[in-house]
Amino acid sequence: MSAEARLSERERELRRLQAIALVLLLAALVVLLFSAWMGGQGVWAWTLAFSEAAVVGALADWFAVVALFRHPMGLPFPHTAIIPANKARIGDQLALFVRDHFLEPNILLQKLALFDPAARFGQWLAEPAQVQSWVDAVRGWSLQSLDWLDDARLQLALNELLTDALQRWNSAQTAAQVLRALTKDGRHHAVLDAGLLKLAQVLDQDEVKAQVSARLAQYARAEWPKMIGVISVFKSVDSMADELSTKLAQAMILDVVAVLQDAEHPLRKRYEAKVMDYIARLGEEQGIQAAFNDVKMQLLQRPELTEYSRALVQEVKAWLRADLGREDSALARHLAQAMAALGDKLRDDASLRAAINEHVLAAADKLVVDVRDGVTEHIAKTVKNWDEAQLVKSLELSVGRDLQYIRFNGTLVGGVIGLGLHALLTYGVPLLHGV
Repeated sequence: MSAEARLSERERELRRLQAIALVLLLAALVVLLFSAWMGGQGVWAWTLAFSEAAVVGALADWFAVVALFRHPMGLPFPHTAIIPANKARIGDQLALFVRDHFLEPNILLQKLALFDPAARFGQWLAEPAQVQSWVDAVRGWSLQSLDWLDDARLQLALNELLTDALQRWNSAQTAAQVLRALTKDGRHHAVLDAGLLKLAQVLDQDEVKAQVSARLAQYARAEWPKMIGVISVFKSVDSMADELSTKLAQAMILDVVAVLQDAEHPLRKRYEAKVMDYIARLGEEQGIQAAFNDVKMQLLQRPELTEYSRALVQEVKAWLRADLGREDSALARHLAQAMAALGDKLRDDASLRAAINEHVLAAADKLVVDVRDGVTEHIAKTVKNWDEAQLVKSLELSVGRDLQYIRFNGTLVGGVIGLGLHALLTYGVPLLHGV
């Protein structure tokens, strides 16, 4: 049933009960007049007493009920139209009630702790149907988000936003921060060691030695042809070059080993100083930062980069749309599996549940403190800004049905009290006189 239909049903029910209350009042009034016309003696005295008290009770309760919402008969009786007249005070009191009973940090945290959010969440994840329903909803939201990204205006806005952010991005400082992280705890020395080891392995290869030997022989023949001619009589230049390249490789390997084995080696010290100096200059020197910025701007202005980015985004979106559009979506399946695994973990790991509950309670405590006063003020302002007629109508539809039963009771109970008073006057007073 829609909200309009429910509202209409409540209005009809209220009107029906108001009509019944009015009929009871009119019936009591008719009985009163008829009893008086019949002389008010005998049995008619009893009906007169009943109807008279019933009319008084019905009118009094009608006045009281109407006075809550408006002036009875449009006349400004004192202390009537109570709700419209006190709308501001009602708003303040309602806001304070919500603040003190729903947003009181200690009370809320106690209830939240008893609720045990982690265990409840684990129980929810243990229901495959619920998890699948949520995953399907996420899949639908994701597809809708992809459709939003097809909007040319959104694409233009996102492109401008990203371009502006990249233009303001200090790439040199970011590079310096990355390098500081990479060099923390001497990690850059591990890079140096790996490079030196690789160099030693290359120098020890026969192919490299042969290439060095050939270059040495070629250079010697080109630079000292006469000397080489004389020496060749006694020993081959190629064999001499082979021996020299081998010794050169061995010497360099020994130097590499020395550096690897000595944490205080001068080469390491120079390497350390160079790296740290470059990182410092990268984060502070304007010239280097300007050079980084120039490279960045050139890349941003390259049409190939723009086209590549656009094509990459389109490919990713097409893949996501194709996968999410299938009932057997791989992404959805992995998400469901991850949630199921989390549910199993929460079920079996009490320490994980305790940790999650601690974080939830801490977050809730901070959230309540942050929003408590704001919510209180919002409720008070909202109630004060309500249209009086709409406020009266809403409250009357909410509690008016029960208030009509007060009118029913006023009519009937008043009549019964009238009978009791008449009986007291008829039988009680003579008895007292007789005593």
